[in-house]
Amino acid sequence: MTKLTLGPIAYHWSAEKRRDFYARIADETPVDEVYLGEVICSKRAPFHEADLPDTIARLERAGKTVILSSLAEVMLKRERKATADLAAMDAPEIEINNAAGLYVRGDRPHRIGPFMNAYNEATIAWMARQGASHICLPTELPAEAIAVATKAARDLGLGVEVQVFGRASLAVSARCYHARAHGRTKDNCQFVCEDDADGMPLCTTDERPILRVNGIQTQSQSYVDLLPEMPKLASVGVTHLRLMPQAVDMVAVARTFRDALDCTSNITDAEQALHDICGDVAFSNGFYYGQAGYRRIAMAASG
Repeated sequence: MTKLTLGPIAYHWSAEKRRDFYARIADETPVDEVYLGEVICSKRAPFHEADLPDTIARLERAGKTVILSSLAEVMLKRERKATADLAAMDAPEIEINNAAGLYVRGDRPHRIGPFMNAYNEATIAWMARQGASHICLPTELPAEAIAVATKAARDLGLGVEVQVFGRASLAVSARCYHARAHGRTKDNCQFVCEDDADGMPLCTTDERPILRVNGIQTQSQSYVDLLPEMPKLASVGVTHLRLMPQAVDMVAVARTFRDALDCTSNITDAEQALHDICGDVAFSNGFYYGQAGYRRIAMAASG
C-alpha cells in the first residue's frame, strides 16, 4: 500500500505555531509518516527543539511513524555536532540530507532525503551499500527517471518517496538571502524569515513573483501538485508520497490526497478541492513531464 507522508517544516514558524500544527497532524490528519527537525537553518533549531520529545510522543500515540531529518547544509562546528548527535540515535529513524550525515552515520540504517541528489541507479546502489533503507527522490526528476530510479531502489529493497505537494526546493546557499534582502548579515539576521510563513516572494523587474526565498533556501513560487499523477507513481513502484508543509490548511490537503489515493473521490473533484484549499497559489508539475518546472501540464498532454 502506498503511504502518505508529511515532510519537515522548511520555514521558521514559531514554537507555538509548530505545536498547534503537529497537534492537528497527530489528531486529524490521515498521513502515515511524519518527518520532524530543522533542515534549513541551524539557528532556528533552539526555538523548537525542546518540544520534539512531546511532539514525537503525540504523533506516535496517534499511530504515525516519526523520522528525524538532518540539516541540508553543514558548515559550522555546531552544525557538525548537531548532525553527529542525530546520526548517533537509534530511534526514531533518521533522514540524512547532507554528506556530513553519511560520514558520521557510517553504515547504520538511515533514509536519504531529497537534498542528496539520488539521480541514477549507480548513486542509489552506492547509497544502499552505505546503509540507506529508503530514498526520497529529488523533485526535478521527470517521470521516466523516477521509474528507472524506483526500479533500481526497489530491486535493492529500498523504499522510494516522491514529493507530490508543496514548494519545490531548488537550491541552498551559504548566504542567507532573507537577511540580505533586509539589509542584515547572516549572523545578525534577527530571524527576519519568521515574517514569511510561506517564504518571501522574489519578483522579476516587472514585479511578477518568480521564486520564493526561505533563509538560505530558494524554492519554487508555485506548489508542486502531482495529485493526478499519483496512480502512475504507485504503478511504477513508488512506496511513499510526500506532502510538504505550507501555510495552508494541511489537514484538508492531506485528507484530499488521501481520498484521491484511496479512490474515495475522483481526481477532478480532488483537484478542485485542492485549489479551493490553496486559494490563488499556482500549481506546477513541469518537472514531472520533462519541461520547465513552473509549468502546469495537463495529463492528456503527456500522451
